[in-house]
Amino acid sequence: MFFHCELVVLILALTLNGQASAVYGGHEAVPHSRPYMVLLERHMQNGQTSYCGGFLLNEDFVMTAASCQAKSFTALLGVHNVRDSNGIQRISVEDTFPHKDYNATEFINDIMLLKLSSKAHFSNNVRPIALTGRGDGSLPKSCSVSGWGRNDRNSKYLSLKLREISVTLIDSQWCREKKLYCSMGEAGPGVGDSGGPLVCEDGKAYGVVSYTFNPAGGPSIYAYTKIPEDGNQLVYGTPCVCIFNI
Repeated sequence: MFFHCELVVLILALTLNGQASAVYGGHEAVPHSRPYMVLLERHMQNGQTSYCGGFLLNEDFVMTAASCQAKSFTALLGVHNVRDSNGIQRISVEDTFPHKDYNATEFINDIMLLKLSSKAHFSNNVRPIALTGRGDGSLPKSCSVSGWGRNDRNSKYLSLKLREISVTLIDSQWCREKKLYCSMGEAGPGVGDSGGPLVCEDGKAYGVVSYTFNPAGGPSIYAYTKIPEDGNQLVYGTPCVCIFNI
């Protein structure tokens, strides 16, 4: 599969459209140190193209945020620098499975599975990530997020290279009630990072980057949709009808 030059032109020229949430305050990731990362090209109803993050679960499925919905998608696998076409797999999305209880107004259950039209080919640069099975309610101690979104609040463009940042989760009753993990501060995911994974100390995905909100007079709070505990049932062969309506 070939990484068309048109993608680079789009990334350099297009602003991001309609996304709830680069990585503010982060740094460039070691190239291909996160081989599960997926850059999602979103083809919108109005003919425009915008981008979200996602992450590879197995050779057939990508997970992202339900708020990243579009008319159609192309998944780009094995990307670090979008100017480098070597090893890039460009696969269209065959079907979408947003959480059956997704609330687009309040971003509740902001999580979605994408079925690839052909199987991903695993390599050193393309590998899936495991989902957490943690169900004891405790917070992981150390987490990180990554993406190609804006790395400057004043920028209108995607980052050309994958960026990452460490985040510390906060213990919040409001976040727990909303089935979210949350972090706080100036540094965190930015516009264009929605759909990327919240990865914690055991190397597993705990959540999906959803949105940022700014309480009056307070620091930014970054929200990550918790991955359902039985999400692995779908990924590893047992369809979870109750969650994703498959």
